[in-house]
Amino acid sequence: MPNYRRFTVPGATLFFTVVTDQRRRFLVDPPARSCLRQAIQAVQQRYPFDIPAIVLLPDHLHALWTLPHGDAEYSIRWRRIKEEFTERYLALGGVEGPRSDSRQRRGERAVWQRRFWEHTIEDEFDFERHVDYIHYNPVKHCLVARPRDWRFSSFLRWVRQGHYPPDWGSITVGTLGFEDLDETAME
Repeated sequence: MPNYRRFTVPGATLFFTVVTDQRRRFLVDPPARSCLRQAIQAVQQRYPFDIPAIVLLPDHLHALWTLPHGDAEYSIRWRRIKEEFTERYLALGGVEGPRSDSRQRRGERAVWQRRFWEHTIEDEFDFERHVDYIHYNPVKHCLVARPRDWRFSSFLRWVRQGHYPPDWGSITVGTLGFEDLDETAME
């Protein structure tokens, strides 16, 4: 088995995607949201980090984190958040997915996918692009027509701070239907 290594930059800002096991859809349920908030806060007390932007969807989340100067240990933070969440969530009656033989041998619960995806933010343009991606994600997944209508996001905080107009990213449903396409568009 290959030895998986992650790229680390002390004090970096990073973009993350973290997914539930088998993409089970429970993260926006009230008990899960509460457990996740508590887990993040508990880990932040021991391992500080800032969260400039975040969105919580039913089966995954995206977040931007900024680590303290000289600190590159984001993997331990995610491991602890997943552990804290899982312990709290299952204690409240949350249900895990079926556990594979591999998970059983390792003593792992079937709540989160094992890994997460990360990207180190390279510059201001990259930062802005990922903030936009985070805030537009509920529209992309057809959960709402406007980012402002998704309650489980940092979007409204960014609007209050003047970074976005309130209608940023809104779509008008039905503005482009099949009747609007000519034959050349279908080729």
